[in-house]
Amino acid sequence: MVAIPRLLSIAGTDPSGGAGMHADMKTFSALGGYATSAITSIVAQNTCGVREVYPLPLAALEAQLRAVFDDIEIDAVKIGMVADRDTAQCIRRLILEYAPRHVVLDPVMVAKSGDRLVDAGAVAAVCELLVPLADIVTPNLPEAAELLGTNIPDSRDAMMAMCDDLRGLQSSHVLLKGGFLADSTCADLLISAQDTEWLEAPRIATRHLHGTGCTLSSAIAALLPQHATLPAAVRAAKVYMTRSLEEADRLGVGKGQGPVHHFHAWW
Repeated sequence: MVAIPRLLSIAGTDPSGGAGMHADMKTFSALGGYATSAITSIVAQNTCGVREVYPLPLAALEAQLRAVFDDIEIDAVKIGMVADRDTAQCIRRLILEYAPRHVVLDPVMVAKSGDRLVDAGAVAAVCELLVPLADIVTPNLPEAAELLGTNIPDSRDAMMAMCDDLRGLQSSHVLLKGGFLADSTCADLLISAQDTEWLEAPRIATRHLHGTGCTLSSAIAALLPQHATLPAAVRAAKVYMTRSLEEADRLGVGKGQGPVHHFHAWW
């Protein structure tokens, strides 16, 4: 376990500060890590929606990644928005070359506003090239359905029925997030090669949900080097996520779906 983990976010931006690389950097810092980043896309978005997406040239992404990896021993990488197949190939090549200890993949496809961020080709590339590199993949229900080409689960039984297919994606673990279910609790399903575990938390009554997927996945990345096992890190990340939602209304940021309170323990 690492006292102060060195963490890398590979993700798109959010100038309003609630999602993407900005959420990752806040989460890393709040959970006691040293945050670094490599930007995949410039995203013009806020709490109301996505306006424009500008993928960075591959040379710019590779230069960022090499600058970090050549200098800093990275304990965990969180991969977020991957806009196209070429970007996925670039990330895969450098992850294999530099072999960071932990890799967390959040298969970002649609923003909380409902705006689509990537096309079908990018989804297929993430599934083929990046999922097998990950210690854990963290899809919500629509993302899991898109990865598998199936219907969106509408119950816990339907989530359980996806387990074998999700195992077939070849990630070490999958955290299937159940936030889209109409339950009084928010139940996520942690899936490994042999086991499943339900992680329960109360559903928080708030409209401030911007960046929740980014925040949870980056919390797992921050906590993996600080815990003896992956399930322990995921459980701790869910506690952090729940508390960030509970305190989100205090921020009063934005006219749409505002961000969670990443620094709830500090101010």
